[in-house]
Amino acid sequence: MMNLTQSDKCCAFEAPILDQVLPPILFLEFILGLSGNVFALWMFIFYMDTWKPNSVYLTHLAVADSIVLFCLPFRADYYRRGKNWLHGDVLCRILLFLLAANRAAGIFFLTAVAVDRYLKIVHPRNKINQMGLGYALLVSLGLWGLIFLATGYLLANEHFFYNSNRTQCESFNICMGFSPLSTWHNTFYVIQFFLPTIIVAFCTFRITWQLRGRTLDKKGKIKRAVQFVMAVALIFITCFFPSTISRIAVWVLKAWYDECSYFEEANLAFYTSVCFTYFNSVLNPVVYYFSSPVFSGTFNKVLNKLTNQFDSEREVWGDCSAVSKRSANSQTTQSAKCLTFPVIPGGRRVGG
Repeated sequence: MMNLTQSDKCCAFEAPILDQVLPPILFLEFILGLSGNVFALWMFIFYMDTWKPNSVYLTHLAVADSIVLFCLPFRADYYRRGKNWLHGDVLCRILLFLLAANRAAGIFFLTAVAVDRYLKIVHPRNKINQMGLGYALLVSLGLWGLIFLATGYLLANEHFFYNSNRTQCESFNICMGFSPLSTWHNTFYVIQFFLPTIIVAFCTFRITWQLRGRTLDKKGKIKRAVQFVMAVALIFITCFFPSTISRIAVWVLKAWYDECSYFEEANLAFYTSVCFTYFNSVLNPVVYYFSSPVFSGTFNKVLNKLTNQFDSEREVWGDCSAVSKRSANSQTTQSAKCLTFPVIPGGRRVGG
């Protein structure tokens, strides 16, 4: 179902299937993504011994993902109510800004790490490789500045859209004609995918070609770099490509038609594919593992530590269970709860 609103300029669609399917998907992405990114930040902050430029880029990416993931429950509630926004104009603007900024941050910082891997492998003597963490921090701040300049306008305008006594909060409304902001919004949405994709594809090709030219790779440095850029390329295709293509389809249709009925399927495809965009926040922690031996080594170290701690606690509770069974068989009044005491020199336990 579709309606024309706001002086017959814009189309409003009702898609019950989105209201039913999207809320559980968004909640699942919220839980999985937040768990992975919080764990990654915990490792970056407390367990990362050696920091490199790619560690800085990935930390910024994890922060951006963690922030935007808190937007997904609001988005899920919005769809659960049949695309009816109840949280006011200010929160609507902030939400749409954060969603747009996260998409750009996810693409830009993944591209930055891919370029960093390319320079390290293909041009190891380049002066850029000699620059330290301060350089990586300046690059990160520059990327954040570019992201804010490209998406900050979403904070300056109202994005309410009224349809059948419901208030829709959308930045991608299908309105007839081409306004400057709408044109920029769509243009940046497409450019921020295709340009970094070309860069990542180039880095992937050059690093792979470099691997073919080397017979020795004892530390697996090039192989890990290939795995990383391949993972980045997979995320680009899986998470960002569907929504970009569906948005282009809407853009093309606007050049040919001016009736809402022609846009209903394209609109449904776009908002369905946007869920894949949020899914990049779930997949990014997997990319961190392949980003460098520093992170994968740290991850394995933490995992082994947690595993050993779990095994130790299981052994203690196993001993407690055995003590409890012996106490029951001897019909004593010994408590089933196992008490542990600190060990003093000589092998005796204090209090034992």
